[in-house]
Formats: sequence, structure tokens, C-alpha cells
Amino acid sequence: MLKLVWLIPVLPLVGFLINFLLGKKLKLSEKAVSTVACGTILLSLLLTIGAFYEYATSYAPAHENKPYVTSNDPDTGERQGFPHSFTWLPGGQAHNSQGKDAGALSNFDIEWSYQIDQLSLVMMFIVTFVGFWIHVFATGYMHGDKGFYRFFAYLNLFMFMMLLLVMGSNFLIMFIGWEGVGLCSYLLIGYYFDRQEAGDASKKAFIVNRVGDFGFALAIMGVFAAFGTLQFTELAQLSEAYPQEAMWQFGLMSWLALGLFIGATGKSAQIPLYIWLPDAMAGPTPVSALIHAATMVTAGVFMVTRTNFIFQRSVTMMMIVALVGCLTAFVAATIGITQTDIKKVLAYSTVSQLGYMFLGCGVGAFVAGIFHVFTHAFFKALLFLGSGSVIHGLHHEQEMPRMGGLAKYMPTTYKTMMIGWLAICGIIPFAGFWSKDEILWKTFSTEVFGGGKVLWAIGFITAGMTAFYMTRLMWMTFKGEERFRKVHHDSHDDHHGPVEPHESPPSMTLPLIVLAIGSAVVGLIGMSPAITGGVNINWFEHWLDPVIAKVGEAGAHAEHHIEPIEYVLILLSLAVAIGGIYLGRLFYEKRTELADIWAAKLRPLYTLSFNKWYWDWLLDVKGVEAGKAANDALWKVDAVVVDGGVNGSAWLTRIGAAVSGWWDKWVIDLAVNATGWIARAGSVIFRAIQTGAWQNYALLFTFGLFIIVFLYERTVIYSTIKNLWGMIRGSGN
Repeated sequence: MLKLVWLIPVLPLVGFLINFLLGKKLKLSEKAVSTVACGTILLSLLLTIGAFYEYATSYAPAHENKPYVTSNDPDTGERQGFPHSFTWLPGGQAHNSQGKDAGALSNFDIEWSYQIDQLSLVMMFIVTFVGFWIHVFATGYMHGDKGFYRFFAYLNLFMFMMLLLVMGSNFLIMFIGWEGVGLCSYLLIGYYFDRQEAGDASKKAFIVNRVGDFGFALAIMGVFAAFGTLQFTELAQLSEAYPQEAMWQFGLMSWLALGLFIGATGKSAQIPLYIWLPDAMAGPTPVSALIHAATMVTAGVFMVTRTNFIFQRSVTMMMIVALVGCLTAFVAATIGITQTDIKKVLAYSTVSQLGYMFLGCGVGAFVAGIFHVFTHAFFKALLFLGSGSVIHGLHHEQEMPRMGGLAKYMPTTYKTMMIGWLAICGIIPFAGFWSKDEILWKTFSTEVFGGGKVLWAIGFITAGMTAFYMTRLMWMTFKGEERFRKVHHDSHDDHHGPVEPHESPPSMTLPLIVLAIGSAVVGLIGMSPAITGGVNINWFEHWLDPVIAKVGEAGAHAEHHIEPIEYVLILLSLAVAIGGIYLGRLFYEKRTELADIWAAKLRPLYTLSFNKWYWDWLLDVKGVEAGKAANDALWKVDAVVVDGGVNGSAWLTRIGAAVSGWWDKWVIDLAVNATGWIARAGSVIFRAIQTGAWQNYALLFTFGLFIIVFLYERTVIYSTIKNLWGMIRGSGN
């Protein structure tokens, strides 16, 4: 099955081409479009499961857990050509300019091949399994939409790009997928292109991601300049020659890690580049579930883990990753407490959970970070799809103050979302408990750098806030008064049409049930030894251990020794989750007036939270204004100085040309032409004189004498003529 892994990304690409090129032309029915879109993802899922099985049972044991790269046949060792692999960019030789081998020649020949190992298989399973059920959900959610074929074409294209990102054997293939999912995000967020909100959100997501991608692109260049290759397997080996850079040392590895992390902050929505993700909720809800909960936004965590051999060699960057992740988790959680749009609450929850993932990676717990990616994909996709079911059942209403009492109208949606709620709150034995608790424990006990206990305290408080605002979401949506009737009756707002809640069709509830089961049980594959009585049956950690480099404390995976404090932290984690749930129910079920009372008492904090810490205002408004002012200033410099100089030179050139042309025409040309004219006129006269006949010469001679005599005797002639004229006049009188 490993020899067929090249088909896994190709199949969604085929689905995209069929639906996009033929969907409108052939007027394919919704059933045909759905069959193509979902069928290709299902085939990719089956191939992924087959590759997973073959790699785990035969290839990995026989090859010391090394990656399978499609360019090499595992049996013969010979190079496999197309379609398994091919030379994509034959760049030739280039000099290394950095690192230990500076000045050496390397081949910049990039091959198109895929790397199958423990990490890529986990991500491939997440993408295809969760992606398949989101596709199924979308067939019901998008039913009747006029762009049905276009929507599923974009979804399939996204799946192709995401699979490239996680399967690529080198940085450039990863970068193609990286930019590709950004493009698909732009297309899907702005799917309702006739809505101003969707258009603005798609542009915002695209532009903010470009900021991070610039850092990522620079890092890729730096990696090749230092190592002379972009293949992950080769980079992991070559990086072993570099020592670990201690805290506050910022050498080559730190700079490379910084560029990579800037890319990760954009794609995975970390401070300061997280502002695009909440606005991305303007797209259809299946898009929010697939791209902005389960797959694309976790690409940054995947990339950091894939390149952990670089990050672990910079203690400073490990600390920065952990600090940014921790602060992002806290800030996003505080914002989520006051939001009223059900999808935006989940969006800020996603930003917060992504912060936990980076916190885990930063303290050296890369496995725990990916484990949270895995569990989060299930329960957050479930919660997003559940919110989509609610929105669908309420005729596209998204404001929680306009909901309430929906549990009896939408029992399946309610029950499945309850499981997702328990998972994200961190209640044992649901999925979120195991991964979040592992991250908090690794943060508390980290020896990569000092201050882990401070970061743990922030993460601990954030866990309580998560339980509070998620309880708020559930109770405002499903419990209490049926406000959807009262609001529409009192305000006479029929924007959404008559509101009569209804359960979603089976095509939408079946994915909810499947993801709910996953949210309940998938965490068990990563149970902490503290729960299992010291027996380390953490299958997830065992599985991913080979892809984590062994560098210092961050990469040390010694036998897990249970400490008493670990049990205390588990109890505290459960206690803060239960406390958050209790306060949520107290505020939004038992004593609903408390929400307004405490909002008034904590007005400055409430205002700060409601206005999203003014971060959007600072970056999206003031930042844009500053950017526009800078652009205007640069434009003026260009117009006045640069263009002025160029235009002035052109003006002077034109004036000089005009003067030169006038002088040439009326002075030079006139003199030259006059000389020619005189020569021509003289030639006519002299040709008439020089006839060769002596009679003419005698006549001219006589005429000349006459002229000479006239000139010399003109006074006498004038006097004689005058006297004669006088005599004539006298005789006439």
C-alpha cells in the first residue's frame, strides 16, 4: 500500500478538476457532485489507513522506524520514477553561504516525492478522516446552494494542498501546500463573494498570512544556504553537527527557527497574527470546521514539529515559542468570554487551543503538542459542525442571545455537542483531558528553560476560562428561555425568516455522531502513566518518539517516573474545569442576572475583552492606517522626487530637442539650403552664358561695355535725360 501513497493527494485533485471544470458545464446534480467530492476523499482515507497499517506492521520494524520516501524503492533500494517521484526543479549547483560547509557546492535539484513516517501518517489520517466527515456534513448544509459544485471543488482542492503540506519530503513541496491552503482559505472564506463581510475577511486572511509566509520563505532560503538541501531526512542528519545554542544565544539555528516560527504564527493564528481567524467565520460553517479547526490552522504546529531538530538547537526560540503560545491561549480565552456570535466564540477557542499546542512544543513536549492537534481535530470539528447544525436549524441565525432552549428541538445536535463540550473543557475521560493535561504537566516540569511553572499557571487559568465560556456557549444555545421567538416577535425582525427550530438531516447528524464518538475515545491512546498506575501505555508517544530529535532536555525521552505532584496537578486540572463549568451554569442558568452585574463591576475588563483587547483595532485599523500613511509618503517621494527627477529630465530633454530642432531647421538647414539654391540659380545663369556661340559672347561683351559706360557716365546720362525732359515739357507748354 505504501507504493500507492502518491494517489492519496492525487485523488482530491481529480475530484477538484471534475467538479470545477465540468460541474457547471454539464450541470451535474448535487448528488453527482457530492459523490465525486466525498468519494475521492473516502478513497484517500482508505489508502491512508492501508499505508498506516503497512508502515506500522512491516516497513517501520524492518527499517528501524526510518521514513519511507517515495523516491526510493524500499525493497530494491533503486530510485522510483514517475508517478512515485520525479525531478521537479533541476536547479543545478549552488554554493552554501552559511554554516559549517560555507563555500561548498550543493545540488539544488528538488524532487517531487513524499515522506511517510509516524508524524505524516498522523496528520494524513486527521486530514482524510475528519475531512471526509466534514464533506459529508457539507452535502446537507450546502443543499440548494447555487454554487454547490464550486464549493465542493474548492474543498477538494484544499484537501489536495493540505495533503501536499503534510506529505512533502522537502521544504518546497511543503511550501506549495502551505501557500495552496492559503489560496483555498481565501476562496472558501470569500465563497459568498456578494457579501462585503466575506470579501473583507478573505482578503484579511490572505494578507495576514502573507506576512507570516514571508518569514517562512526566508527561513527556507536560509536552510538551503546552511545545509545545501531541503530534504527533511537529510536535514535531520546534517543538523546533528550543530550544538545547542543556550538561552540568549542567537546563532544560525535560532535565526532559522525564528523564520520558521514567524510562518507558523501566521498559519496557526498566534499573536500577533491571529486576527484573521475569527473574521474567517464569514465563510460557510463546514469551511470553519475543516480549515479553521481541524487541519489548516494546525499546519504551523506540524511544521514546528517536523523541524524540531532545528528548534531544539535554540533554547531561546523554544522559550519564545512557549511564551507566544501561552499568551495566545490566555488572550484568546479572555476574548471568547464576551463574544456573542456562536462561531466567533469557537474561533477564539481555536486560537486558544492552538496556543496550547505551541506551548507544548515550546517546552519540548512536541508529542503532546501533536497529540492535542489530534484530539482537537475531533472535538473542535464536532463543535463547529454542531454550531453549523444550530445555524441551519435556526435559519442562519448565529447570535447566541437569539437562541436558547434548543435542546428539545435538536436533540442529536445537543447530545453530540455536549460530548465536544466535555472534551474541550478537559473532563476525564474525554479526549481533551488527556492532551491538555499532558501539555500542562510537561510545562510545569520542563527543564528546557526556567519559568515553566509561571507558564503552567497561565495555562491553568486559561483552562478554567475555557470551561467557563464553553459552558456559556452551550447554555445560551440549548438551555433556558426560547429567546429566538421573543427576539423576533419584539423586534419584528424577519431578516432570517420565520424561526421554527428543527433537527438537521441525517447527512449532517451522522458526522456529528461519528466525531462525538471520536471525541470521547481517541484520547485513550495517549493516557498518562499517572492514570494507568505507572504502566506506560501511551501509544501515541511511543508512535511519535522516532520523529523527535534527541537534543538536550527537549529531546530526552527517558522512562517516565511518576511524581506525586503529577497527581496533584491532575486533580487541579479537573477542579479548574469543573469550577469553570459551575460558574458558567451559575451565570447562564441559575442566576442569569449575574452576567450583567459582573460585567458592570468589571467594566474596564469587560470592555477590553468585548473589544478583543483592541488588537484588531490596533493592527487592522491603526496598522492599516499607518501602512496607508507610509504608502502615501512613499508615493509622494516617488511622485515628487523620483518621478520629478525623471519627468524634469524628460522636460529638459524635450526643451533641448526643440531648441536644437529650431536651430537645425532655421540656421543650419537654411544656410545649407541657401548655398544649394545659390549654386542652382548661378548654374542656370552661367549655363545660359556659356553657350559656345561667338555671337552670344559678342552680344554679352557689348552689353557689358554698355553697363560699364552707363556706370561711369551715369551722372552725365541722368543730366542729359533731365534736360531733354525739361525741353519736352517746355515745348509742350
